[in-house]
Amino acid sequence: MCVYRGMDIGTSKPTPAERAAVPHHLLDLVEPDAPFGVSDFQGAAKAALAEIDRRGRHAILVGGTGLYLRSIVDDLRIPGQYEDVAASLNAELDNGTASVADLHARLAALDPVAAQRMEPSNRRRIVRALEVTVGSGQPFSTFGPGLEAYPPSAFALIGISVEPDVVDRRIEERFSHWMDTGLLDEVRQLSQRPGGMGRTARQALGYRELLAHVEGDRPLDECVEEAVRRTRTLARRQASWFTRDPRIVWAESGEQAEALLDQALGAPGAHEPRQ
Repeated sequence: MCVYRGMDIGTSKPTPAERAAVPHHLLDLVEPDAPFGVSDFQGAAKAALAEIDRRGRHAILVGGTGLYLRSIVDDLRIPGQYEDVAASLNAELDNGTASVADLHARLAALDPVAAQRMEPSNRRRIVRALEVTVGSGQPFSTFGPGLEAYPPSAFALIGISVEPDVVDRRIEERFSHWMDTGLLDEVRQLSQRPGGMGRTARQALGYRELLAHVEGDRPLDECVEEAVRRTRTLARRQASWFTRDPRIVWAESGEQAEALLDQALGAPGAHEPRQ
């Protein structure tokens, strides 16, 4: 979500001082009313890696969005876009003629492998899988070896292991800090901009919940509580996603992660741009 201009506080976007100290990439690429999916991200990331390589520097990829990271680490083959199909599916959901569960059942009939790989309540992923399956005439699950395959990678993969209760506390503290530093005003300004916020940007945790207060009548404290709860749920899904990857070397602290990073950068082949 850092690709969106104006979505700064609730994405923990690096500050101007941090950007001045270390070059950052893939920030502020598009307006918040623009769609921006994994294929867009993959193209932008590959361009950034090439530019970093030309400068003779190392690229460090940081983040918790598993599919987007895997799109670079494993050079996933991303299916095409079928906007008419996606629009039709979203219209069914928006006008109440179908529920997310209905679409998941439809996907299960057309591509049971893909349906098993996603939560029955995950609207975005279900719509995308159906969009590709219907639009291309090819099951969504047939694109690439699948996310269950972990082939050798040119990247050194390092994770930091943190206890769930510590993560829970940090999430609540971070959201409280965001509110103190103006997240509600940021959401209000985004909502009132001429183009508003597109479907993708509106799904960002924190923004999604506060929009229910800014644009509706939900009490603010309820929206904050829901944002924290959903973020904790997401954090657990992220942890589950990454612990399945046997290529990741896990550190027990930030200091140990730094040591592993130094080791990766100093190891044979560290001059390669993808370390």
